[in-house]
Amino acid sequence: MADKKETTVRVRAGVLPGVRQIKRPDFTKKAADIEKAEAERVLKQGDGDAVQDTAEAATVAEAIAREEAAGEGEGQLDESAISDEAKWYVVHTYSGYENKVKEGLERTVENRHMENQIFEVRIPMQDVVEIRNGARKAVPRKMLPGYVLVSMVMNDETWYVVRNTRGVTGFVGPGSKPVPLSEAEMKPLGIRTSNVTVDFAVGDSVAVVAGVWKDTLGTVTKIDYNKQIATISVELFGRETPVEISFAEVRRTN
Repeated sequence: MADKKETTVRVRAGVLPGVRQIKRPDFTKKAADIEKAEAERVLKQGDGDAVQDTAEAATVAEAIAREEAAGEGEGQLDESAISDEAKWYVVHTYSGYENKVKEGLERTVENRHMENQIFEVRIPMQDVVEIRNGARKAVPRKMLPGYVLVSMVMNDETWYVVRNTRGVTGFVGPGSKPVPLSEAEMKPLGIRTSNVTVDFAVGDSVAVVAGVWKDTLGTVTKIDYNKQIATISVELFGRETPVEISFAEVRRTN
């Protein structure tokens, strides 16, 4: 049976000069197919574990310098993309910059106290068996080289922060309208979806009704729907301390 033709949508990239368009990856493809394509890419480039050559590194550095010189505030988020609901978005990065983007964005979120708007940055990985010198070894590989996934509430501030993270070339989506992942695209990436709803929100006062923190009062500072955990701030030894509590153990008090 002939393989189905892979469908891609060509869209404009983010804010970096010289980056004209990127392709939206087919997230419904099997992991084995993605790994095969990545293996072929690595063979063409040489040893996948080798450090990027000086010319490539210089090109990336020059592009980043041009981005910073051009000014980070250019462009505006499409109003139709704004959402109060946390969704998963795909961010395109320079090749090999996935980990740096993840670390940089997480550091920015912490410094700007945006934990209640940008919840998680993920690089989808899978274990691949390699045979070297006659020995089989499982090694982790990126499922989507050149992309990171971000769980976030989309608004002007979060959009600005993500797209101006060093190494990011833009969101996947047409122009300034990021497109969130669908449930069908999330499943093969190991992202769990559920219809869980809670009667509390960030900023609400809650009481812990079970577990080791039972009868403790606190304020919700973060809600993780994927892990079904709420982070609440409680007073411990005279200091505000963040504590993670299961949804089932929390009740709103106001």
